[in-house]
Amino acid sequence: MSNPSRPAFGTTSPLRLEYPQSLAVYDDYAAAQRTVDFLADEKFPVEQCMIVGTDLKRVERITGRLTTGRVAAGGVMSGLWLGLFVGLIFSIFTDESTFGIIVSTMALGAAFGVIMALVGYALSGGRRDFSSISAVVATRYEVLVEHRVSAQARELTGEGCPARCRTPSG
Repeated sequence: MSNPSRPAFGTTSPLRLEYPQSLAVYDDYAAAQRTVDFLADEKFPVEQCMIVGTDLKRVERITGRLTTGRVAAGGVMSGLWLGLFVGLIFSIFTDESTFGIIVSTMALGAAFGVIMALVGYALSGGRRDFSSISAVVATRYEVLVEHRVSAQARELTGEGCPARCRTPSG
């Protein structure tokens, strides 16, 4: 099994440190960012740092109840955008009326969009009658530093870092 902190043979990644050491763990991203900002102010080589979000969780916010009308309206809107795009492309390559081409492709797109949205909604069988937005978020943020400069980073954060960016243990 490969070590995620070391690049695989023949590959390099800007999102990797060769031998990372944990400097601190925070409950929010802003605190981790303040620590790195403090190190930057102290002329620390911050290119040897990274902030890693850990303990990921998926958060889903329910935004409303789905109805046939809402599904149809969403299908019309997405179809209009698709029709506008296709109409603009067609209007580039033809000598016909640009306005007529765009309007007709938007109308066809709206019809196609509403039909597809309603068919999809009907096929779902009522298993998901709500709309939502979701995101994957971290519950903890760890500041890692390259092993060669970890002692320097610990010294700086232990002595001069203001209370708002101190490591939780110090």
